Amino acid sequence: MASLTTTNLPELTLLSQGKVRDVYATSSPNHLLFVATDRISAYDVILKNGIPDKGKLLTQLSLFWFKKLGDIIPNHFVTADVDEMPEEVRKYKDQLDGRAMLVKKASVVPLEAIVRGYLSGSAWNEYKKSGTVHGIPLPAGLVESEKF
Repeated sequence: MASLTTTNLPELTLLSQGKVRDVYATSSPNHLLFVATDRISAYDVILKNGIPDKGKLLTQLSLFWFKKLGDIIPNHFVTADVDEMPEEVRKYKDQLDGRAMLVKKASVVPLEAIVRGYLSGSAWNEYKKSGTVHGIPLPAGLVESEKF
């Protein structure tokens, strides 16, 4: 099984290429096409090989949460059914099926959430220097990899 590490949609305009996802313009001025590839990113380096169907799994995880939380907070998701996407997108169904989402254009909210259960890695390094993790003071005397 081959992995898809590079999208090939020559009739669409590639707007951005992230570590895993590619974003394309569509004929709809209000929508974008998100494509989750099988690229692997480790420490902000994109590796040459990929994991087959990783992008499909990431898309399924996103769809689960968009649907689960859709009644609680609005989101940008429109459809993951390639047959419901603009005509110029549908011609790439073999490449996109299961890994693409049509979304509404929206403003980015610059928010990052870091969930930690243990005092390890960069959190441990910060704690040793300042007694804090992400600027939040912690009790003195904690040990490396201690559970929070």
